[in-house]
Amino acid sequence: MIGIAALWISLLLLGGGVALDRVLTDAITRNFDGGMNYVLTAMIAAAEIGPDGEVLFNRPLADQRFLEPNSGLYYQVSAPGHEDWRSRSLWDRALKVEPGHADRSFHIYDSKQFPGEDLRIMERSVVLPGSDKRWMFMVAQARSGLDAQIRTLRSTLFQSFALLALGLMVLVTLQTIYGLRPLRRVRLEIVRMRSGEKNRVTDPMPSEVLPMVEELNALLAHNERQAEEARTHAGNLAHALKTPLTVIMNAATAKAPDLGDAVIREATTMRRQVDHHLARARAVGRRGAAQSRAAVWPSLEAVERAVRRLYPDARIDMDGDHGAAVRVERQDLDELLGNIIENAAKYGGGSVFTTVGRADGMVEIVVEDDGMGIPPEERERIFDRGARLDSGKPGTGLGLAIVRDVAEIYGGTVTLEESEDLGGLLVRLRLPAA
Repeated sequence: MIGIAALWISLLLLGGGVALDRVLTDAITRNFDGGMNYVLTAMIAAAEIGPDGEVLFNRPLADQRFLEPNSGLYYQVSAPGHEDWRSRSLWDRALKVEPGHADRSFHIYDSKQFPGEDLRIMERSVVLPGSDKRWMFMVAQARSGLDAQIRTLRSTLFQSFALLALGLMVLVTLQTIYGLRPLRRVRLEIVRMRSGEKNRVTDPMPSEVLPMVEELNALLAHNERQAEEARTHAGNLAHALKTPLTVIMNAATAKAPDLGDAVIREATTMRRQVDHHLARARAVGRRGAAQSRAAVWPSLEAVERAVRRLYPDARIDMDGDHGAAVRVERQDLDELLGNIIENAAKYGGGSVFTTVGRADGMVEIVVEDDGMGIPPEERERIFDRGARLDSGKPGTGLGLAIVRDVAEIYGGTVTLEESEDLGGLLVRLRLPAA
């Protein structure tokens, strides 16, 4: 940032300095030329033809430098066939006149005709009354004064712009260092968190970095929640496996005659627990992925095809918003819909109707069947792990428990109601819309 600012300041000041130098140099030069123009106009106004045909001034020129040899200010009047009339300051020198050259208006140029003395010359050709010849009036002045003024101007400009550039760069440096200080404070806070001194960025921060600090604290809180969830799941799984393992160990120690049945029964229980916690762990892990998104209708169609193969006698109808999408990983959405629709086909009377809609930033998926339904007093218990109302059909009793846990992990809900149209169970699944 400092380097880019320094480069930009240098370019701007360089461009501005060059433009200002050109403008002021032109102004000084015009002022210099204006003085010469005044002198040349006064010469022409005072000139007249004398009795011998030569040019005379009817009044002397006011500038005394014309009388001092090599003073740096000179004049000369020339015409073909006439001797040049020169100022005493020229002494034994003469200004060069190009043969046949005529300037009907003021003409100014630089000349190096005098060794060691650069000149600026203004000339004009005039026909005086009483003469048929064109007289060349010339005024020359040494450039040393003009060049000295230009050098002083450029030196002042360079020093001023260099000081301005230095001041601006110091300002940019201080501003950058001061402006980035909050980021260094955030870095130090992160160092303290990594060393275990604190678990949040708590120091007051400027408003410019406050949103970043808030997001950082929110990320830390999110990670802590995930870690706590992982610890809770691990503890729950260990506790769930502890009892079946104890039963197996006791039966094996006692050499119980039904050891095989006990192992199968308890192993089934442990597998159910493992499947449940693995489903939760997968959902928690996928929830951390940024921008999770899944289209509802393709997932419904895939689940419908799979369920039809398992229950060919079931009739599954679908209707609603074909463009709905949710902030859920596709694999988890398939698992949610698969558990709900499979239960409806398994326990219903043969008809399953699914509706997709949107409301209040959520996508609502309603699955109805024409089965016996679930009594209101049993609708909460059915979400418990391993809870089953019909033990005559195969299953682990984990379907709705997994649906509720995964839906809540993604910020959704699942509720059980009675279907008014089909008379069976109505499952209302609400998930955040993408």
